Amino acid sequence: MIIALAGRRVDPLGAETPRFSLDQVGVVRNRLRSLFQSVGATTLVASGACGADLLAMQAAGELGLRRRMVIPFDPPVFREKSVVDRPGEWGPIFDQIASELAAAGDLIVLGEPGDSDAAYARTNAAMIAEAVRLAREIGREPNLGILVVVVWDGQPRDSTDLTADFASKARALGLAVREVSTRADAP
Repeated sequence: MIIALAGRRVDPLGAETPRFSLDQVGVVRNRLRSLFQSVGATTLVASGACGADLLAMQAAGELGLRRRMVIPFDPPVFREKSVVDRPGEWGPIFDQIASELAAAGDLIVLGEPGDSDAAYARTNAAMIAEAVRLAREIGREPNLGILVVVVWDGQPRDSTDLTADFASKARALGLAVREVSTRADAP
């Protein structure tokens, strides 16, 4: 099973609406690890932002899964914009995983021209397309060989919410979507 995953970054300091608090990092990593094991995951396609992406990359690495990271910009720019701008020690985690995946040929840098919602939306689309490509490469139909995982609090921020957009794009392709909660009160 190929997992295509996107989700919330950890909340910034003083977030008005908590969506993924830093104290839930261990819980979410364990939820992801359990899900990957239960579905027989073999490959993870995700980005590398702080929060859901890097936790999934860590869990997949612990389980020995193939990992493919898709990022919109060169690693130093992405690191500044989407990794170290939130609480937590995410920089060294990103550096290690990105380095490992680059050496394995599993780091895809899209070369987006700027930091915009459109660049991140195109990254989401590229992750789904990469999961579809990998499924076909191993002779699986995407609707049978891919599980799309959305790691979030279950509520879109607004009509431009990129996590909700990721799930919507996947459903439009007929892909199965499973949610993993970032909330403490979730099972």
